[in-house]
Amino acid sequence: MTTPVCTLASQPTPYPSFSAYVRTRGAGLLRTARSLTPNPCDAEDLLQTALAKTYAAWDRIEDHRALDGYVRRALVNTRTSQWRKRKVDEFACDELPETEAPSTDPAEAQALRDAMWRAVTRLPDRQRAMVVLRYYEDLSEAQTAELMGVSIGTVKSAVSRALVKLREDPELTPVR
Repeated sequence: MTTPVCTLASQPTPYPSFSAYVRTRGAGLLRTARSLTPNPCDAEDLLQTALAKTYAAWDRIEDHRALDGYVRRALVNTRTSQWRKRKVDEFACDELPETEAPSTDPAEAQALRDAMWRAVTRLPDRQRAMVVLRYYEDLSEAQTAELMGVSIGTVKSAVSRALVKLREDPELTPVR
């Protein structure tokens, strides 16, 4: 016979009315928690913490008809405490960090990807296959050589020649 990991879980709760309350109102309280935090997992944790606080105060709560308000207040207070305690990763420094390069327009990035693929399709079959295996499928030179049934040196030279052709492709040449 095995013993339960959590011995409290195997014992009946001293407050059966609390268990009944959670069963009947749990879904509605979870919706309230979801409105306080964008992450569903965080909302479940938030509700569990609020219910644990409610359970600890169960015998002190005089009017059990106002439990929803009590739990909602516990949800809001717990979420506010979490928000206040969050770590701020800002540090004062003498020099400003390098600014990020301006992000490219998604349409331009897609146009470049399309042009690159058209250039790859214009390569000879064997070079195209090796470029796709090396750079699109992210295989090593040895894996590509084994898959293609050639030596590693053949893969290196064929990929090198293919890259020269891609660099010279007029569609990929940057406008200056």
